[in-house]
Amino acid sequence: MDKPTAIDLFCGAGGLSEGLRQAGFHIVAGNDIDPFAGATFAATHKEARFIGGSIRDLSADDFLKATGLQKGELDCLAGGPPCQGYSVYNHQRGMHDERSHLFREYLRIVEGLMPKWLVMENVTGIMSAGEGEAFQAVLAGIKELGYSVEARILRAEEYGIPQERRRVVFMGNRLGLPIIWPRKTHGEGLKPFTTIADALSDLPPLANGEDRGIMGYQGSPQSEFQAELRRGSNAVHNHSAPRLGRMNIERMQFIPQGGSWRDIPFELLPAGMKRAKRSDHTKRYGRMRWEGLSCTVLTKCDIHWGAYIHPEQDRSITVREAARIQSFPDWFHFEGPRTEQFVQVGNAVPPMLGRKIGEAILEACCANSLHGEQEDQKRVSA
Repeated sequence: MDKPTAIDLFCGAGGLSEGLRQAGFHIVAGNDIDPFAGATFAATHKEARFIGGSIRDLSADDFLKATGLQKGELDCLAGGPPCQGYSVYNHQRGMHDERSHLFREYLRIVEGLMPKWLVMENVTGIMSAGEGEAFQAVLAGIKELGYSVEARILRAEEYGIPQERRRVVFMGNRLGLPIIWPRKTHGEGLKPFTTIADALSDLPPLANGEDRGIMGYQGSPQSEFQAELRRGSNAVHNHSAPRLGRMNIERMQFIPQGGSWRDIPFELLPAGMKRAKRSDHTKRYGRMRWEGLSCTVLTKCDIHWGAYIHPEQDRSITVREAARIQSFPDWFHFEGPRTEQFVQVGNAVPPMLGRKIGEAILEACCANSLHGEQEDQKRVSA
């Protein structure tokens, strides 16, 4: 049986498509406007056709020609329209931001391809931006095209990812099939959450600003998570420490695991933070705890933004450590300058979450096939 096909719009480095591939999909194409992300996608999805450029300049026919598919044949169209217009980190967020309307481009391609299934991911801010206007417009637009659709907030940590990450996922199909959501695997009454130690403890230590190129691992995997992500890789890539200034290194000396800017002596605080309330900026200058979860990996793992200080080493985390926290396999290498690599990692859907979504789609398809076979068997028996 041929693998089900998938196209990934706004694919970035390809976190969602990597997850779908792990679930059993054949990724046939991806599109993104970012050339660095495109280079990563092309290098890590050699079976797919990467189509660069703005989605506004592309038509559904471009994807059909690139893949050899006919309208209606594609099994799944995935995508995460850029979310900056809705992000809580964007203090001017709202429907006036032109990026808030890129979901309409996604729907335009849906209409031209008419995939059997669709998956769209976005930040939870889409539910409140413009008083929920965008969220309702997405649901209405999908339904108008003849799809049944549901939306849920999925928490990455409940699926084995060592990170507090909330995302809205829209899932729909035009086949009349039930929408099955991924079942939680981690949390209360389930497996324990995957910790920072589970994710990072086997990676080579680094000093602030140190770049030793490609390195070997620190011995054997120390967790199931590490063993899974190391499969297919014999070395550590994208693991170099950003260089922080002397003052930041001095501040770090005072921050214990689980600590933050509040542990820094007042006279060493940045000027702006000397005026901050103790209840403000809870994650700034945060040091990770080995036995805890990471805060959300953003496009810039800047210690001024969140808890991105290594649990023991006085430095900020590397691209590879951010990628581990996002559940990217170690063989997945990121192209471009380091700042662009961080953007690719932070923008991605964690592949493990993508895999769970893909498996849920296939489960719904299999359940329908089994039901059909049983009905056929009944008719034959009658």
